[in-house]
Amino acid sequence: MRSLVHTIIQKSRLKSPYIVGVSGIDGSGKGYISNKLCAQISATGLSCSLIGIDGWLQPPSKRFSKHDPGRHFYECGFRFDEMQKQLYEPLCSAGSIDFVAKHADPTDMEEMVDYHYQIPQSDVIILEGIFLFQDRFTFDYSVWIECSYETALDRALKRNQEGLPKERIRSDYHTIYFAAQRIHLEADDPRGRCDFILLNDDRKNKQWP
Repeated sequence: MRSLVHTIIQKSRLKSPYIVGVSGIDGSGKGYISNKLCAQISATGLSCSLIGIDGWLQPPSKRFSKHDPGRHFYECGFRFDEMQKQLYEPLCSAGSIDFVAKHADPTDMEEMVDYHYQIPQSDVIILEGIFLFQDRFTFDYSVWIECSYETALDRALKRNQEGLPKERIRSDYHTIYFAAQRIHLEADDPRGRCDFILLNDDRKNKQWP
């Protein structure tokens, strides 16, 4: 982590805003790592803003399907066109934003909710989320969080924010989220697009996705 922070700080001196993408499979620890990264960059005196992209999910009726659920989630799970025009492109050009977006409700309700983005002028901006490393987005620096499916599932079971039965979580991750990630890995080659791979898996016998 120390070398990653040092690299981003040095490179950000040449361009402002400096846009960093952090991605990985579901449950890899993207949010945890991104928060630590943002805090350590900010501690050096640079201004750093962190944005998670989960609010740009489609409502449940559009992001889930019983027919080929993994591919459907990969292709239809996010409102990336809206996110690109309303969030990503303005951030890249101006380094700050102030607008109200429609976000997926965190309780998985069908209705969208208003979310007020107020990102001040920042030296470094971190965008964190799945499926970020694809043709439509170009980051100044890209960080892939490496983690096995087994560890990611363990974390999802412990987190269980929705209070779902464990068997439902296992089924959803295998048939939807991990299936979608396998398509993403093959179609977009996110590891090949990244500048830095950060291992976030304590298992001795890792089964890489």
